Amino acid sequence: MKARSLHARLVAGVIVWALGVLGASFAGMTLISRKPGWVMGVHFAMPIIAGLVFMGAGLLVVRRGLSPFRTLRERLAAVRDGRTARLEGEYPIEVEPLVADLNALLDERERRVARALATAGDLAHGLKTPLAILAQETGRADAAGQHDLAVALRDQVQRMRRQVDSHLAQARVTAAGAPSTASTRVIDAAHGIVRTMDRLYTDRALTIELDIPADSHVNVPLEDLEEMLGNLLDNACKWARTRVFVSSRADGRRVLIEVDDDGPGLEPGMRERVLQRGVRADEAPGGSGLGLAIVRDLAEVYRGSIVVDRSDRGGLRARLTLPSACQPDAPTLGMGR
Repeated sequence: MKARSLHARLVAGVIVWALGVLGASFAGMTLISRKPGWVMGVHFAMPIIAGLVFMGAGLLVVRRGLSPFRTLRERLAAVRDGRTARLEGEYPIEVEPLVADLNALLDERERRVARALATAGDLAHGLKTPLAILAQETGRADAAGQHDLAVALRDQVQRMRRQVDSHLAQARVTAAGAPSTASTRVIDAAHGIVRTMDRLYTDRALTIELDIPADSHVNVPLEDLEEMLGNLLDNACKWARTRVFVSSRADGRRVLIEVDDDGPGLEPGMRERVLQRGVRADEAPGGSGLGLAIVRDLAEVYRGSIVVDRSDRGGLRARLTLPSACQPDAPTLGMGR
């Protein structure tokens, strides 16, 4: 059904309210003009009551006429929170052009984000092969005794990789800024990351244990959850001596994901600094210093957070907090690798 005109609703409400005021005023003036001690009869009480009813009905019509603005505000909040991507529903004809413009703006933003992310992906793919070739040439130069050349090449390759990682991270964060209506099961993302860590750290013989409820869902797309968990697990595996632990639990409308390791941990003064771009706890394990910063940026986009602290297991604990996505109850999964 087509939404009524806002103008028509307001005019109707004002007319009904005015009729009520006139009716109640006329009855009141008539009553006042009677002699003292005169008892008000039903035929005078009814106009006053009817006038008050008309006044209330007029105010109700005006309030209902303004209700589309309250609805629009609620739906804008849903877009902001990622519960929906567009403004849906019926609106008065005076408001419909505004809603159409807002939806067009949201659609254009989504297209621009998609183009930016695709461009960043193309850039990374195009540079991957040249960087791999340069890395091979660095090894050959070092083996041939050209150590100074090898050091210079290695520094430049690492610098280019840091730049690529940085720009890709910025593109992902920009893309993640678009409203999310996703519901991702944490255990699904964790399984994929654990398989990747198996291949990367096969020579370390690390044990990664998972304690994640099967009904634990977050309001984050799978690829962004994998990005965050991947960086946290990679960091934990670099520093762990033998074991890494990943757990998840609900905390009201939030989900807490904790990644613990049994490594050396961090001094309290370094725990906040490692969340900044380019800061690394040590040069030995390698890396660009972007991993935890990327996790922080992505978490903030989804109105989440990350903190690092001392783990009960002796090493470092990274606690990632993300908004929960409500799902039907499911059994709990506890498993280890």
